[in-house]
Amino acid sequence: MYKLLLLEDDFSLVDGLMYSLKKNGFDLEVAGTIREAEKLVAGHTGFDLFLFDVTLPDGSGFVLCEKLRKAGNRTPIIFLTASDEETSIIRGLDGGGDDYITKPFKLGELCSRIRALLRRSNLGDSGGREEVFCSGELLVNLVEGRAFLNGEPLELTGAEYRLLCLLLNNSGRVLTRSMILDRLWDGSGSFVDDNTLSVYIHRLREKLEKNPSCPEHLKTVRGIGYQWRE
Repeated sequence: MYKLLLLEDDFSLVDGLMYSLKKNGFDLEVAGTIREAEKLVAGHTGFDLFLFDVTLPDGSGFVLCEKLRKAGNRTPIIFLTASDEETSIIRGLDGGGDDYITKPFKLGELCSRIRALLRRSNLGDSGGREEVFCSGELLVNLVEGRAFLNGEPLELTGAEYRLLCLLLNNSGRVLTRSMILDRLWDGSGSFVDDNTLSVYIHRLREKLEKNPSCPEHLKTVRGIGYQWRE
């Protein structure tokens, strides 16, 4: 049974989430404040996934996420928030979040996204076919789940890492936006909008390309999607 930590101060929402998540086979711990969540994380090493609200009585879920990532905690994080503004999405993903769902949401959709993220959290997107991807000065070690550029480790979120593996595994092939969303989020693509994918592409270019505004490798195929070129 997967163990989840829910950080949420709207207890009318908590009741529904507890019922639905437990019915779907998840073990759930609940915190109503940042401080409570930090105590639970410090006391339990077995959490498989975090569900973080953004606006809490004593702080921000974004800040807690950033703090956990700096401490080396790689547990997958899904943000639950009422804000669907692009700036908010960027803040959450740049801080190390793996997924973002806006309120109100369907409980069935949330459970599907949790299961998809748990399946992928330690697998990258290799399907076990290769152990290493190489492209010029870029190397991805699938066994260790780490990426290196010019011998230096790259700081990638889980979602960035999965996207990079998907692109490298299909080097030279044009991937449509819907294909990428389907592979990364295990659905029809309706769970994640184009803005979120654009954020991931932008962030990868910033980390991988010498000139992100004129990329050599992660190319946009106008009107279709993206392609990784050697």
